[in-house]
Amino acid sequence: MAPRPAPVPARSRTWFAPTIRGYDRSWLGSDVLAGLSAGAVVVPQAMAYASIAELPAQVGLYTCMAPMAVYALLGGSRAMSVSTTSTIATLSATTFVSAGVAVSSDDALRALSTLTLLVGVVLVVARLLTLGSLVENINKSTLIGVQIGVGATVAVGQLPKLLGLTDDPTGAGFIRSAVAVIEALPRAHGPTVVLSVASIAVLLLLRRFVPAVPGPLVVVAGGIAASAVLHLTDLGVEVIDPVPTGLPLPVLPDPTLVPAMLPGALGIAMMAFLESAAVARGIRQPSEPPIDSDRELLATAAANLAGSLTQTLPAAGGFSQSAVNQRAGARTQVSTLVTVALAVLVALVLGPVLALMPTATLAALVVTAVVGLIDVAALRRLARISRRDFWLAVVTAAVGLTAGLLAAVVAGVAGTYFLVLRELQRVRLAPGPVVGRTISARIEGAVYTANVLAYEDAVLRLAGAASADRVDGVVLDLSRMYEATVTVLDGLAELDHELARRGVTLLLVGLPGSAWETAARTTWFRGLVDDDRVLPTVDAAMTARAARAERGDPD
Repeated sequence: MAPRPAPVPARSRTWFAPTIRGYDRSWLGSDVLAGLSAGAVVVPQAMAYASIAELPAQVGLYTCMAPMAVYALLGGSRAMSVSTTSTIATLSATTFVSAGVAVSSDDALRALSTLTLLVGVVLVVARLLTLGSLVENINKSTLIGVQIGVGATVAVGQLPKLLGLTDDPTGAGFIRSAVAVIEALPRAHGPTVVLSVASIAVLLLLRRFVPAVPGPLVVVAGGIAASAVLHLTDLGVEVIDPVPTGLPLPVLPDPTLVPAMLPGALGIAMMAFLESAAVARGIRQPSEPPIDSDRELLATAAANLAGSLTQTLPAAGGFSQSAVNQRAGARTQVSTLVTVALAVLVALVLGPVLALMPTATLAALVVTAVVGLIDVAALRRLARISRRDFWLAVVTAAVGLTAGLLAAVVAGVAGTYFLVLRELQRVRLAPGPVVGRTISARIEGAVYTANVLAYEDAVLRLAGAASADRVDGVVLDLSRMYEATVTVLDGLAELDHELARRGVTLLLVGLPGSAWETAARTTWFRGLVDDDRVLPTVDAAMTARAARAERGDPD
C-alpha cells in the first residue's frame, strides 16, 4: 500500500525550502529510499540524454547535481525530480546545430553554459512578468505534437549507435537521419547489434513485469560488466569517452553565442517550464497545496542558472524519475537531495568504471525512453474529443519531423494563440426582451480589442434584422464587461454613432464598477449618463423607454 502523503507544513508557502520546513524525522527513511530509487533511474538516464546532444556522459551526471539541489530548495512539488529530459536534450542538440556549434570542439562546454544560462534568464524574465499562467495556456496538443516529433527524431538519431555505425545524424532532423541510417544498414556491427537488442529487451521486460526494479541501473551495470568481462572493445564495440573523476569545474558562458542561441533558448525555456509544470501537477497529491506557476517558474529558472556554471544541460522536471521518487515514498524534497548526494558519489568514485560503458547501452536507454513520447493513445483521444486539437498536434508533429523541432515549437505556440485569438473573436450575443420599438441584447462573453468590431457588427445586424424602420432603441447589456479598454470604448462609441445615424438610440445597462470607472473618463460616456442612457438593468431601460414614448419625448 502506498504511504500516506506527508502533511503539508503550515509554513509551506514560504519561498525557501517549502516542502522541507517543519520536517518530521520519521519521514527520513522514506525520503532516503525514494532518493536512492530515483537516483538509480535518473543518473544513468541523464547520462544517456547527454548523448542525444553528442555531449560527454558526465554532462548528464552533472545535471543531477546543482539543478536538482536548487529546485529541492525552491520548488513547490514534493516529489518532482529536476534534471533534464529527452525533449530538452533534443532541442539543445538542434540549437547547437542551428548556432553552428561543433559539440566535439573545445568550446562545446562554453556553448552549453551559454545555452543553459540563456534558458535560466528567459525563465527569470517570465517570472518577473508573472507569465507562468500564460505559458501554461499553451495547448496540450502542442506539447503532444512536439513530443511526438522528439520521440521519432531521437529514436532514429540513436539507431547508428545501436547498430554500431559511425554515422552521426544528430541534429540533422528526422528525414535526413532516417535516410542516413537506411543507407548505412549494410555496415551494421554484429556484436553491437546483439548488445543493443539485449539491452532494449531487458529494459522492456523489467518495465512490463518487474516495474519496481530500476531497469536503467540494471542495464548500465550489465553493460559495464559485459564490457569488462567479455572485453567488448576488442570486438569493436564502442564505449563512451573517459569520465573524469571529481566534481564539475565552473565554466563561463560565451557572450558571442547569445544571438545565435537565443531563439533556441526561448523554445527550450518554454518546454522546460511546460514539462516541469505538467509533471508537478501530475504527481501532486490531494493533500498537497496547489502548484503555483510563478513559484515553479522561479525554481526552474534558478535551477538553470545554477547549472549554467557547472557544465549541465538545461534542466526540467522529468516524469519517469519523479514517478519513481513518488512511488518509493518520497515525503519531501529531501529525497532529491539524497539523489544529488548519490550523483556526487558516482562522480567522485565511479569515473573509471563508467568509462567501460558501451555507447549502445546509453542509446538503448534513450530509445526506450523516447518511444513512449510517441503517444498514439493521446492522438486518438484528441481525435475523439476535438478534431481541432487533433490537427494542431498532427501539424506540430509534422513540422517537427520535416522542418525541425524548434520550428515545431514555434508552430505549436503560434497555432495555440491563433486558436485563442479566434476564440476571443467569437461573438456571444443573446437577444433579449422586446418592448414596443425597443429591442435588447446581452453580451455573454468578455469584450476585448480582438472582438469589439465583431460585436459592433452583430448588434447592427440584430437591429437590422428587427426591421430598422420600426426599431428606435437598442438596450445593450454589458454586465459581463468587467474591464474597458480605450479600443473597446471607442468601438462602443462608433456603434452609438452608427445607430444614431439610423435613427436608433443606444442604451447601456449593467456596466460593472471597474469598467464604469474607466468609461467615465471619456466625454462620450459622460454624455450618455447625462442623457439617462446608462441604467442598471434591462427592465429599468425598458421602463424608461416606455415612459419616454408615452410622453412623446424625442430621443
